[in-house]
Amino acid sequence: MEKYELLFSPFKIKNIELANRITMAPMFVGYANPDGTVNSLVLNHYKKMGCSGAALIVVENVCIDATGLGSPFMMRIDDERYIEGLKMVADVIHSGGALAFLQINHAGRYAYAKDRIAPSPAAFGQTMPREMTTDEIHHIVDAYAKAALRAKRAGFDGVELHGGTGYLLAQFLSPRLNKRNDSYGGSLEKRMHFPLEVIDAVKRSVEDYPVGYRLLADELLPGGFGMDDAISFAKELSKKDIDYISVMIGTHESYNITPYVEIEKTEGYMALYAKTIKEAVPGIPIITAGRIQTPECAEKILNEGSADLIGLARVLYADSLWPKKARGIITEPIVPCNPNCSLCMDRILQGKRPFCSQWSKEEKQAYRDE
Repeated sequence: MEKYELLFSPFKIKNIELANRITMAPMFVGYANPDGTVNSLVLNHYKKMGCSGAALIVVENVCIDATGLGSPFMMRIDDERYIEGLKMVADVIHSGGALAFLQINHAGRYAYAKDRIAPSPAAFGQTMPREMTTDEIHHIVDAYAKAALRAKRAGFDGVELHGGTGYLLAQFLSPRLNKRNDSYGGSLEKRMHFPLEVIDAVKRSVEDYPVGYRLLADELLPGGFGMDDAISFAKELSKKDIDYISVMIGTHESYNITPYVEIEKTEGYMALYAKTIKEAVPGIPIITAGRIQTPECAEKILNEGSADLIGLARVLYADSLWPKKARGIITEPIVPCNPNCSLCMDRILQGKRPFCSQWSKEEKQAYRDE
């Protein structure tokens, strides 16, 4: 009998079958070239992830429009010329035996740009974004749809809309950030207008193709988007026949303050949020992440019905053989992600190529850029 019977049981998302319940949650590493194209670092990273034994690799968020570039080292999909490189990413993941989804995103007020756009003016850092016009909203909706179609053409098995981390889709939902007085702001129903419009446009564009949604369940900020609103929005996602919901909490503004810093080191700390969403929309597959260090924790989450799928981000980054070790294919112990270390994130925020403190000296050296 399989030691972790649920964790290594198959699961279907729409019309595709996953070999097990382990997914790689999208983790931004920023290995791309400054022009948003793919290089050997990107391909080596995703080849390693594709060979990990995880059933599904969700590739880090790629930019759907020049106004939404979240980093100068972010992969892009806002033009046909990026398809060839992204196809190579999908191919190296497939070569390792995993399925590949692509997360698409617009950073909104977090964009790496002087002229930032957002639902409403709300400062981040030293820059105040300007309010998007209705024409710009329609343009970005169309950009999401075109990006999803390019992902499909690049050979990805599905696409995920990044509605987490406080990016543009989440900004429209947030009563803290969306102060519009038109049909895109005000009540929750109006604040949901933009992300639901994006979903409709994407699904029309790609037709019978898996579309998932990364849901920010709680900003963990005063006056922000919280669980009650997240439940209502999840029910609307269900009406749109979204193919899965990947539940997360926190934004760039809450990551370094209480309560996030108090719970982030706890294993499986997002599972309770995922369970609440799952109970609200029982027919939709739910992914949970949040420092799930051990297969025992993963199996417990699945057995308790908190989620249908397990998302590993930094944990899989620390040890890409986690799934094979959990299954007993490799007998060496799992190398844990150190909860007291933030080296990978610190390097990303400094504009440097990340690597893990748990890697060997040789592995680290390959990613140094000083």
